[in-house]
Amino acid sequence: MKNTMLMSSLAVAIVLGGVSQGFAGSGKGGHGPHHSFEELDANSDGQISREEMAGHMQKRFEGADTNGDGNLTREELVERIKERKAKKAEKYADHMIEKHDANGDGMLSTEEMSAKHEGRMDKMFAKIDADENGAISAEEFEAMKKHHGKKHGKKHEPESE
Repeated sequence: MKNTMLMSSLAVAIVLGGVSQGFAGSGKGGHGPHHSFEELDANSDGQISREEMAGHMQKRFEGADTNGDGNLTREELVERIKERKAKKAEKYADHMIEKHDANGDGMLSTEEMSAKHEGRMDKMFAKIDADENGAISAEEFEAMKKHHGKKHGKKHEPESE
């Protein structure tokens, strides 16, 4: 029974942590531990026991089980994923403002954002514009999409309308 509870808790932790991490799209990879060692080491003895891990996972499960029935509905899972995604988005927005807000007004202007991407856009445009005519044709655009898909392990399929 204890082992079943641990395995169930770990499975739920993967769903609640891993899925939301993958969807968050912070640009920093999205893989790896989601909790600090200190968070998991409940008794602060410098080691994480199976019991501490199971307790942590159980606490996360209970936090997602908003109606307290011991089960996670689709709606509860979606809500938990949205919460984690929103927190990650807030951190990323703070990072973007901190990094690119040149005048310190707490907002990003078109000029501040353009300054950051101007050089990269020129390089990207030159790379896609294979015939170097200063414009990107439909063929060049499709070639870029195919190349990008292969680079990221995706199949290129034409979009349907």
